[in-house]
Amino acid sequence: MKIICVGRNYAEHAKELDNPIPEEPMFFMKPDTALMKDSQFVIPSFSDEIHFEVEIVLKISKTGKMIQPEFAHRYYDEIGLGIDFTARDMQTKLKEQRFPWEKAKSFDHSAFVSSFYSKNNFDLAHLDFGLMKNNTWVQQGNTHELLFDFDTLIVEASKYFTLKKGDLIFTGTPKGVGQIISKDILSGYLNQKKVFEVSVL
Repeated sequence: MKIICVGRNYAEHAKELDNPIPEEPMFFMKPDTALMKDSQFVIPSFSDEIHFEVEIVLKISKTGKMIQPEFAHRYYDEIGLGIDFTARDMQTKLKEQRFPWEKAKSFDHSAFVSSFYSKNNFDLAHLDFGLMKNNTWVQQGNTHELLFDFDTLIVEASKYFTLKKGDLIFTGTPKGVGQIISKDILSGYLNQKKVFEVSVL
């Protein structure tokens, strides 16, 4: 299983970090060891600035390569809600040095995902989602704001990577990302329904 992540897929998020808006999907990867086994996140010792980024997550349902747009919807049946935990201080330094982001984005337990739900339960083109930190809204997004929709991400990713059953695609985060500290509680919502709670240790 691999985790494919999409950077800067919401224009306002790109702007808040002073990044250019991409003209095509920007992918990066996390290994399977990045996936959290429970709902407790331990802040790693190598960073003083860990940020949350809430994202809709697609679960790939069958193997595919060079998938055509008219068939992309057949390659996922379920969606979840996840968090991409990012060592922002480290990422900033790596970007300044023009180095890859892996140390800042792909470290152990840097990805959380909720239970998965049938995509048929949602209007995927207008899906509300968000994150509360300590009972205060910090991120609220809707999939109509995506620069590249779910099917486009599957088509583009499959040009470069063979998609296999069980692979996850983190589809991008809306504006509002921010730092976490010990004892924070992060609560994720799909269409105003709470689908996870993560404790920061």
